[in-house]
Amino acid sequence: MTEKNITCEITKEIAVLSENEKGYTKEINLVSWNGAEAKFDIRNWHPGRERSGKGIALTRDEARSLMEALKEVFDDDTNE
Repeated sequence: MTEKNITCEITKEIAVLSENEKGYTKEINLVSWNGAEAKFDIRNWHPGRERSGKGIALTRDEARSLMEALKEVFDDDTNE
């Protein structure tokens, strides 16, 4: 088994979505993984950001599609 060195750089902090009682935060940020173009990234982070949990990375187009879908859901909520 080959060990891989994975690097990440948060290029822009966007928002902390929640924090649990142990200090872990769920965040959305622009993150560059292994020097690639930064993507919108949603994941849990250990306090101090030494480690992170599994997450999801979205391109700009995917993030826009998600935003539009959520907007429809929340707009429908106001009509109930």
